[in-house]
Parts: sequence; C-alpha cells; structure tokens
Amino acid sequence: MARILLGVSGGISAYKAVELARLAIKAGHSVRVVETEAAERFVGRATFEGITGAPVLVHEFEPDPARGAYPGDPAPDHAPIAHLALVRRAHVYAVAPASANTIAKLATGIADNLLTSAALASDAPLVLAPAMNDRMWSHPATRANVETLERRGAVVVPPGTGALASRGEWGEGRLAEPPEILAAIEAALGAGPYAPRSLDGLALLVTAGGTREPIDSVRFVGNRSSGRMGFAIAEEGARRGADVTVVAANVSLPRAPGVRYVDVETAAELRDATRVEFANADALVMAAAVADFRPAAPVAEKISKSEHDGLTVEMEPTADVLSELAAARRPGQVVVGFAAEHGDGAVERARGKLERKKLDAVVVNDISRPDIGFDVGSNEVTVVTGQRAEAVPFGTKAEVAGAVLDVVERLRTGVTEVQRP
Repeated sequence: MARILLGVSGGISAYKAVELARLAIKAGHSVRVVETEAAERFVGRATFEGITGAPVLVHEFEPDPARGAYPGDPAPDHAPIAHLALVRRAHVYAVAPASANTIAKLATGIADNLLTSAALASDAPLVLAPAMNDRMWSHPATRANVETLERRGAVVVPPGTGALASRGEWGEGRLAEPPEILAAIEAALGAGPYAPRSLDGLALLVTAGGTREPIDSVRFVGNRSSGRMGFAIAEEGARRGADVTVVAANVSLPRAPGVRYVDVETAAELRDATRVEFANADALVMAAAVADFRPAAPVAEKISKSEHDGLTVEMEPTADVLSELAAARRPGQVVVGFAAEHGDGAVERARGKLERKKLDAVVVNDISRPDIGFDVGSNEVTVVTGQRAEAVPFGTKAEVAGAVLDVVERLRTGVTEVQRP
C-alpha cells in the first residue's frame, strides 16, 4: 500500500479527481487530498473526505485534525506543520487536475498556497495530469513550463482530446481518465525521484522486529518488539532513494512499496539472512530485538501440561550478530546498532556497547517509559557516536527514523559531529 498525496487545482475536471481517489483506495492505497481555493469551488472538502476517510486541507496555516497521518497510520502526538508532514510521509505526489496556473507555479517554484508549498517541500515522485482549454494547453508558455517540469523528472499524463468545459468547445485539454492517471502514479512509485535524493544509490540493510526462540512446537521465548521502528527506518530510507532490504523477524505490519523484505523467525535465521545481505550493503541499521538467550534443547512436539508438574527451560546464549557483522565489515560500511536500556545510565551503557562492538553509532531508547519504545507509534532516543550523544526529541517513529538516517548520512560522508549538544 502506498501513501498518495493528491493535489487538486481549480477546474471543472476536479470531479474526476474524486474517482481517481476512489480507484486508488480500491487498489489498496491510502490517500490524502489538498485543494486550492479554486478547486474547492468545484468540489467541496466533504466529497473528498467521504471518499478518503481523511481531512482535506486547503490553507497552509489551518490545523490538520489527522496531524499529517494517512488513513491506517497512527497519528503523531503533536501537531506538525501540515504540508511538511503530509509530503514527508507521501510515497508519491499527484496533482490532478493540474491547471495552467498551477503548472506555471510549479515550474517557477512559486509556493503561494498549500498545494504548491507541498510540492516545493516534496522530494517524492511528482505526477501531473494537466487539464485546461485547448488554447491554454497549446500556448508556448504552458508548453515551456511542462517541458521544464519534465526535465526535472516530473511525470506528465497528457490530456486527452474531446469536449471541453465550454459548451461547443472541442480540442486537446481534457483531463486524462482516472485509471490512466492511477497507472502513471503506480508506475512512478517504482521510478526515479522528482529531484535527487540524499541516499540515492545507497544499499541500506535494516533489521526489524523480535526473534522467537522455540521451547516446543507451540511455545517460544520472545520479546515485545513490533518492528515499527525498523520499518519506519526502511520506509524513510526508501523515500530518500536508498535500495532497502529489511530482514524482518516476526513483523505483521504493512509493507512499503519499493522495499525488499526477508522474513525470519529465530536469532539463528536472522544471523544467517543478515550475513548474506550485509555482503552487498553500504549501511546496516540493526533495529531488531535479537534474543540474547534461547532454549538449549527445544522439543519437536508440544510439551503436555498434564504430564508435567512444572517446566524448567535451560537457556544458552545466542550468537552476537551485530559484533560479528561489525568485525567482518569492509572499509566504508556503516554499522548502527540499537540499545534498549532501562532507566538511568542508559547512554553510558550504550557508549560501552559502541566501543565493545566497534560500531559507528548506537541508538538508545529507554524502555522503562511506557509512552515510547516497544509496540507504540512514538519514540524518543539518543544517538551515540564516538564521544558525542545527540538527543532526538519525542516524536513519531517516522520522525525518529529521519533523525537516525541523518546520522547515517553524516557517517557516510565522514562528518560525525552533531549539531545539538
């Protein structure tokens, strides 16, 4: 499922954008809509809200009741800036219909409404579906603006020929049909970006979730990790242009388009899969909660309760996957670990882990707090690099993922200094 940000500019063909939203949702995508004031004259907010199940925004400074979340996503605990939150989460930005006026603004970088401000803040693929009078479409200014946007990487779905808005008018300028626009949007999800992205060409390996170590054919020893943090890092990495592979240990969350997933269950399976994938990776972010111990003698069948007064399970240590990978890395590979620590002294313990395992960074989260960490949508971490510790304030896991990958980018370029004390 992809997150589609749909921008609707003014024109009679705005009614077709309702069908486009419906088709996108039917195909499994989640959709948020931003309208220009002119578009709202043709199709009101209530129509799009009824189709998408999410608030529609028109003005830059109006609060977003969903706080930047798309349908199916948990809403953040604070109110972010509307157009920044919406575009940060979007996998693709489609403007349909795109009027001549909006195309001109996009080509020249004008950001005087929510739709154009969002476009300027977005580095997701941009899909434009123009619609206007045939003379406006053929005007040299419009043609030059479209060519400018295409050179920058925008995908333009050409208008069709037929009856136009004005009675008796016929020509090229009709908005393309919604199925055609949706096909272009879905094709763009696997295509290059609208603008160069910061992790273009990087092979990013992420581990996520929690391993399960079998006691018998039914029971296991596990942990509370849901995989949300690792999946958020993977999605943010893909958004920045990286070629992302996730080794997912027992994660039942939705999967992002453009990310490759390798499913595992136990610590041993995670070790084997990660070692294979690490050979071709440029950076590893080890967000999975890997079991430190496992039952020494798991039983192939189910242990019967009626045959035992009690149960003693002898545990043995698992392999230290992160240390092994860090020791085997080639020059230039970045290795980032996670440390789930409880209470005071977390940063000091993480610094010891950083040095002991020879990592580039350790992301520390305090699992003694119920509002962050395991199986919730928010987090607050400290990223330890060398002798510095960078506090990442409380926010959604998507926002924390962005901060973690900012550190990865600095490590990749050899800049390890952080800006905040």
